[in-house]
Amino acid sequence: MRLLANENIPLDAVKALRVGGHEVLWIREEVPGSTDIEVMALAHRQGLILITFDKDFGELAFRTTQPLARGIILFRIPMISSTYIAKALVKVIGSRDDWGGHFAVVEEDRIRIKPLKRD
Repeated sequence: MRLLANENIPLDAVKALRVGGHEVLWIREEVPGSTDIEVMALAHRQGLILITFDKDFGELAFRTTQPLARGIILFRIPMISSTYIAKALVKVIGSRDDWGGHFAVVEEDRIRIKPLKRD
């Protein structure tokens, strides 16, 4: 899967996803300090699924006319440690193959998912 990891995704998670066979661009390596709009635009241009802990991307996805990422996965899980986050992200992302075209909110006990369609 082709992913864009926002700056708030820990390095351990980026490395674990890469080891798991995912192509992962990481904002900290590519364009650190980018605004949310710039992050979304990069994901859109590259056709990437954005992974983030930043709730502002829900607002961007549904309340603006900005170009969207191919999909958005918003993690709302506790940041117990970077190792915990890495394991959780690898498990969740590998659990399904329909992230594209959707906005997903991942919590400890459930995943809520809705289409990224504009009227």
